[in-house]
Amino acid sequence: MTNSSPTTDHGADWDKRYSSEEQLFSGQPNGALVTEVATLRPGRALDVGCGEGGDAVWLAHRGWSVTALDVSRVALDRAARRAGEMASRIDFVHAGLLDADLDPGSFDLVTVHYPALPATPGREAERLLAAAVVRGGTLLVVHHADVDAEAAKAHGFDPADYVMPGDVMSVLDDDWLVEVDERRPRDVPTGGGSGHSHDLVLRARRVR
Repeated sequence: MTNSSPTTDHGADWDKRYSSEEQLFSGQPNGALVTEVATLRPGRALDVGCGEGGDAVWLAHRGWSVTALDVSRVALDRAARRAGEMASRIDFVHAGLLDADLDPGSFDLVTVHYPALPATPGREAERLLAAAVVRGGTLLVVHHADVDAEAAKAHGFDPADYVMPGDVMSVLDDDWLVEVDERRPRDVPTGGGSGHSHDLVLRARRVR
């Protein structure tokens, strides 16, 4: 008998969710990513929970070399098809952040959006996220604001199970400069998450 790890179980849940629809999300890059990253000089980017690839493909088109992580094989296959000619600039990795073999301090941009990163009791996920950023690099964490926890639980999703911007903020020390920490409107008319009207956005730069 094979024992399933939490990551494996999590991936199976997301495979099921993606398989329930031909396209789960809009396919467009997240608005906060476009706003916060458009003026950055391209380098190496880590997209945690890349889903169907909207963010990774946008980054690749702008000259970034992207490592795109996701626990869902279904999502990664869709993302690879979406990438097309940009696939050579994207390394699609079937893994969660805790299972991925990533060198610390090796990414100029680390980005995670919405319920993509499961929370860990000792903040290991948050610390790994921050540790992946090179000195001078940017960390971008975005999540929905004003989530109705009870309504979410009724749909099989507990917001407390996932890393929020405030959780990441709690592990940032004097090596970091917080450049953006705000609640802002969002306008996504279609796809998953379209019912949310505001986001929480955290952007921080590693200064040493």
